[in-house]
Amino acid sequence: MQELKEKILEEGFVLPGNILKVDSFLNHQIDPQMSYAMGKEFARRFANDKIDRVVTLESSGIAIALTTAHELGVKMVFARKAKSELMKEEAYISKVHSFTKKVTNEIYVLRKFLPAGENILLIDDFLADGNAAFGLFDIVEQAGCKVAGIGIAVEKSFQNGAKRITEAGYRLESLARIKSLDDCKITFAED
Repeated sequence: MQELKEKILEEGFVLPGNILKVDSFLNHQIDPQMSYAMGKEFARRFANDKIDRVVTLESSGIAIALTTAHELGVKMVFARKAKSELMKEEAYISKVHSFTKKVTNEIYVLRKFLPAGENILLIDDFLADGNAAFGLFDIVEQAGCKVAGIGIAVEKSFQNGAKRITEAGYRLESLARIKSLDDCKITFAED
């Protein structure tokens, strides 16, 4: 998605440890127009998949998942990273290790928000090692639903996540694929 690539080059920058910082428009401050453009693109790519629900992980994936769900005309659910005192109902639970935060969290989705038999589209902001994706795959499959695919805003193609996802047989659609962040320079993979 050319518009996203241009935004990354304009506002993104690289931190040591192969971390791409795009908090000015994607995962701290949100650019609503960019979020809607990404949602429209994901909806276009999955238009023929009869999506019943969009699922993401809090918090950075919420804006993109919401705009995607809006475009598809379906509901959106986000997996929580912390169990609230208000979450007294049964939930699907999985563990996810964060590449950037270096912590492992249990993630939760209340069972009532993920009815069995649905066709689920997963959306997230970044793909590094794929741990968040596999935690969400686990929750969707626990619910007796089918993963239609996963949409990623920014894929770090030089890390293992994309390979792990495709080798496991899941459909992956990434809007911007980063080939390298070497020498603090952003290089995109060819589409």
